[in-house]
Order: sequence, then C-alpha cells, then structure tokens
Amino acid sequence: MASQNITFDPDAGVPVARNLTINTGSDFSTQFTVVSTASSAFNFTDWTGSAQMAKSVSIGSSSYPAATFNVGFTSAAGGVFKVSLGSTDTRSLSEGRYVYNVLVSSGSTVYNIVNGNIMVIPGISSAP
Repeated sequence: MASQNITFDPDAGVPVARNLTINTGSDFSTQFTVVSTASSAFNFTDWTGSAQMAKSVSIGSSSYPAATFNVGFTSAAGGVFKVSLGSTDTRSLSEGRYVYNVLVSSGSTVYNIVNGNIMVIPGISSAP
C-alpha cells in the first residue's frame, strides 16, 4: 500500500495534488497521513469521506464516475485515512488517464482535500 503525506488547511480551500497508479485486476489502496499547518496530526474524529474517479471532467462532458472508492479513517485522531478499490472494481477499468478527488466533511461543510490524476495500467499476464 502506498502512503501519501499531505498538509491540510481547511481555510485555504485548495486541495493537495497527488497522482496515483492503479493496475487492473489487483487490489488498490493508498493511505493519506494528514497534518495541519502547525505540523500536528489533523483530527478527523466524526468526519466522513468519499472519493470517485472519472475519465474526464471537461466542460460539456457527460462523463460519469468510473469507480467509487472505499474511504475509511484508519486513525481519525491521528489524521490517517485510506482510499481503496477491490480487484473486481479495478478489473473493469479501461486503461488510460483518469481524474479523481477525495472529499471529507465535518457536519455540512465539505472539503476537497486531495485530487489528481490516476494512470490505469492494464494487466499483461494471467495467473498460471
């Protein structure tokens, strides 16, 4: 599992950019460790999260989400959450570049905490 370290400033209103890679047919997960601008663990206690990826978000695009990630806070008080997809979900993805974002919310306030590109790489070999 890949691990990403990010600094989150809710007042800035700007997500952190991180690019990811998914290999089709395999489980995917990445962990985000989040700190505040004071360099202490960001406390996500009682927060929720969601994340999706799409092929395009261009103007006029009728694109729909290609996948919806599982988002779980593995250590809410420690500022750690994980974004994942199972092998069944990754198997159905076409190769190419996608965009994604992760939203977190506290009450009715929603923040786009991280976004970027995802390169989906198709499998070449099959199991023996």
